[in-house]
Amino acid sequence: MTDAPIPVSVLTGFLGSGKTTLLNRLLKDPALVDTAVIINEFGDVGIDHLLVEKADEGIIELSDGCLCCTVRGELVDTLSDLVDRLQTGRLQRLRRVIIETTGLADPAPVLHAIMGHPVLLQAFRLDGVIATVDAINGIATLDAHEEAVKQAAVADRIVITKTDLPGARGELPALRARLSALNPGADQIDTGDPRTGYGALFECGVYNPESKTINVQRWLKAEAYREHDHGPVDHHHHNGHHHHHDVNRHDAAIRSFSLKHEAPIPLSSFDLFLDLLRSVHGDKLLRVKGIVQLEDDPERPLVIHGVQQIFHPPVRLAGWADGVRETRLVMIVKDLPESYVRQLFDAFLNRPQIDTPDRAALFNNPLAISGVKLG
Repeated sequence: MTDAPIPVSVLTGFLGSGKTTLLNRLLKDPALVDTAVIINEFGDVGIDHLLVEKADEGIIELSDGCLCCTVRGELVDTLSDLVDRLQTGRLQRLRRVIIETTGLADPAPVLHAIMGHPVLLQAFRLDGVIATVDAINGIATLDAHEEAVKQAAVADRIVITKTDLPGARGELPALRARLSALNPGADQIDTGDPRTGYGALFECGVYNPESKTINVQRWLKAEAYREHDHGPVDHHHHNGHHHHHDVNRHDAAIRSFSLKHEAPIPLSSFDLFLDLLRSVHGDKLLRVKGIVQLEDDPERPLVIHGVQQIFHPPVRLAGWADGVRETRLVMIVKDLPESYVRQLFDAFLNRPQIDTPDRAALFNNPLAISGVKLG
C-alpha cells in the first residue's frame, strides 16, 4: 500500500434515478482502472449488480439489507478486507472505492462508517458524495420522499439524469432552482454532457491528488452559501424575493447557510460550540464543513468536517492558501433554525444580541440547561 489514503466516493440517488446507468458509464473510463465497486442490494434477489456490465473481481455485493442500517458493519468488514488484501499482496493495486447505496438509503450512516472508524481513517479518505436526480420525476420525488431530499442536500456533485428524454427540458429550470436552494455548494452536472466523467464527478474532497495539496476553497465553496445568506431569515428567501413553497414539502425543513468570523477564535469557545450542537442537535446536522482560525495558532487553520454527530479528526494546514484569513463554516441542517445556530455561534464569540445569552450564561450559570433554546 501507498501512504496516501485511498479515496472513497459514495454514489447515491433515489430509486430509478439512474445510478446504475451512470456507474456503468463511469466504469468504462480508463481513469477508474483499479477501482473497487461496492454495490448494495435490497431484498432477497440481487438485481442491480446484473446491470453492471463490468462484473469482475472489482465488484463487491452486499446483499443482506439496506446499506444505511443493517449492513453497516458488513461495509466496515468489506473495507477492512480490502486493506488486508492490499497488505498481503492478494490485491496489487487499489486507486479508488465507489460505494453505491440503495435508492432508499440515507447516506449519513455510510459516511459515518468511513469517517468514524479509527482504522479505516488511516487507509481511506472520503472524496465526496455523488447524487443522481431524475430530470423528469425529480421534483415529484423530492416532494414525496424525504430520503431523496437528504441525498441531494449532502451531495458534493448532483448529476441530473434523463435530460435527453421528451419533456425533460421543461422541468429542468424549476428542478435546478430547487436543487440550488437546497444545496448551493453542489455542482449540478447534466449526465448528457459529453464532458461529464471522472474529472467532473471525482476529486471533490479537500485533498487535491494532482497537486498533492489541500484545496479548501474548492471543497468548501463558502461563497456559494454566502449568496444565500441574509442573516437569521428563512432559507427560501433569496436575493430579496420570496419563493412560496408547499409547507408539506420535505426540503422546507432543510437549510443551507454559512457562518464567518474574521478574528481568531479561542479553541475552547469553538470546541464548546461544536460540542453543544453535536450533543443536543447532532441528528439535525446533515453536514458541517469549515476552516477555522484559532487563537493558539492563527497561521495554521483547522479544517473540520462532520456528518451528524460524527466528525472527522480535524486537520491542521500549513498556512492560508487563498490568503483570506477568517473562519468559514458551511452548515446543512434539518429542522434546525438558522437563527438558532447563528445566535449560538455569536454567543460563544461573545457577541450576543439583545435578550440572548452570552457564553457565560450558557455554561457558567448554575441554572443554565444544556441545549436550552436561545431567544
